[in-house]
Amino acid sequence: MMKATLPTPGRGWLIWAVILFGLGILALSAVSAQVNPRMGLSELTTAVRAGKVSSITISGDESRAVIELKEPAGAKRLVRKERGTDKLLEQAGLTVQDLQKNDVSYAISPTSSLAGLGPLLTTLIPFLLMVGFIVFMMRQAQAGNNQAMAFGRSRARLMTGDTPTVTFADVAGVDEAKQELAEVVEFLREPDKFVALGARIPKGVLMVGPPGCGKTLMARAVAGEAGVPFFSISGSEFVEMFVGVGASRVRDLFEQAKKHSPCIVFVDEIDAVGRQRGAGLGGSHDEREQTLNQILVEMDGFDSDTNVIIVAATNRPDILDPALLRPGRFDRRVVIDRPDMRGRTAILGIHSKGKPLAKDVDLERMAALSIGFSGADLENLVNESAIMAARRNARSIRMADFEEALDKVRFGPARRSRVVSQKELEVTAYHEAGHAVVAHVIPECDPVHKVTIVPRGMAGGLTFFLPEEDRYLQSRTRFRAGLAAALGGRVAEELIFGEVTTGASSDLEYVTRTARDMVTRYGMSEAMGPMTFGQKQELVFLGRELSEQRNYSEAVARQIDAEVRRLVGDALVRTRELLQTNLDRLHLVAKKLLEVETLDRTDFEALMETPATAAVPA
Repeated sequence: MMKATLPTPGRGWLIWAVILFGLGILALSAVSAQVNPRMGLSELTTAVRAGKVSSITISGDESRAVIELKEPAGAKRLVRKERGTDKLLEQAGLTVQDLQKNDVSYAISPTSSLAGLGPLLTTLIPFLLMVGFIVFMMRQAQAGNNQAMAFGRSRARLMTGDTPTVTFADVAGVDEAKQELAEVVEFLREPDKFVALGARIPKGVLMVGPPGCGKTLMARAVAGEAGVPFFSISGSEFVEMFVGVGASRVRDLFEQAKKHSPCIVFVDEIDAVGRQRGAGLGGSHDEREQTLNQILVEMDGFDSDTNVIIVAATNRPDILDPALLRPGRFDRRVVIDRPDMRGRTAILGIHSKGKPLAKDVDLERMAALSIGFSGADLENLVNESAIMAARRNARSIRMADFEEALDKVRFGPARRSRVVSQKELEVTAYHEAGHAVVAHVIPECDPVHKVTIVPRGMAGGLTFFLPEEDRYLQSRTRFRAGLAAALGGRVAEELIFGEVTTGASSDLEYVTRTARDMVTRYGMSEAMGPMTFGQKQELVFLGRELSEQRNYSEAVARQIDAEVRRLVGDALVRTRELLQTNLDRLHLVAKKLLEVETLDRTDFEALMETPATAAVPA
């Protein structure tokens, strides 16, 4: 459990306290002067002889006297006199008989050692306030100068070997990347081992991979394993609106790194500052380019004989400057990709540590169901499973919690409160049943894992296919099978209801995009041959695809459109024939969906194995 840490007060609060205290003393003095105004000796004589004075009290050192008047009752006035002068009555021309005659009591109070501090404080406090204000303003000016000087300093965070962090044992699914970075750690621990063989210690390691695959986590593991100083900074922290600040911070960062050599400098999201030069919106003299130039010089310039290794991470290596990627700067490029089956199982095991799992939880099955998930997705999956279990006040996480969390992470939460008419439910049931039936009868399609008409996210229903294994290559036969399965929902609506709805819009987008990619990118068209058509244009500075350059004629464009239309048309004919042949099973699956809302793989395959005579709709 983390403890809250209170901020440490600075020196400014003490100065402000002194100033406020002095102002309070002055205010009290002013109020006292107004409540107890001073009285002169002549006024005292007149007041005593007029019978207006009730008592006179003189301090023991004769520095002041307190006069209490009869009217208004209780009012007191101070009469001050210089020390060492004659007594008050003699100065005022009064005698004891005058006091007795006018019924005035006369007394001398004991002498106090603090009696004379009042006038002294009244004199010194304004002077002290002025001195304190001058000191405060000088410190403020000095602090402003320090901030201005620190503006160009590096904001990198330094972690030493004593800082608790993760290690390679906390990272799974990227064994090759761990091996590459483990060698970097060994370079720093035992450099003589490599120098003896004439090997040069690499200057930099660039980690490349999709978001959420563990690049930053791997850098933290390197920091935990190396046992040397570790500087961590984000690429965006170099860039400011002021010219030259980024380059200044780069110089300061490497100066600090050289002082702590051997060490590691980790730059996260280096594409924020390492984009290709000459592509900026501000021309070639862009502030980012100034910063990048300084990074290039520091990584491999004249003064490069240091044991400082740069580790950087990005998910956009295509937009980095070529000078940054050459050997001598980033000697190694480590790809951290999405984990495979074994990697997902190991990652789920790491994130499940310390969590109470029920006996029915099968992490290998969850790894098979979560194909395409990154490490961050799997961590989120385990966390959502724990939240699902907490909602039902359970003491352990069941397999059902994992499966529900999987659907939530992939498609969004179930929208059971959504009001849907019976007609739309029937259309949705036949739509999803069409996808599932076509995919089942085509051998090249992935098995159907789940069919549901419960709305999730923006979808009214879902048909989820689960590959039997991780697949990195796609054949033309599988592409055509996918086109037919995607059109199964639209064709089912047309066969049963005689019309189509907007529910197939996303299916049509997938079909059109896939067919065009088969023709223009993968060379899977007999008519067009093994060629690619079109080149993507991208503004590197923005990192966004703007358009596609046509490197073909209008005649070829018409041929491409015709071939795309042919592929979609062939898939449509194939889908219609398959559904007409299996119309009885289409009715059976749709009616079962209307009854139970969700069918898993076992129940669906049992329905598809039902004899044709038993599958005739009522």
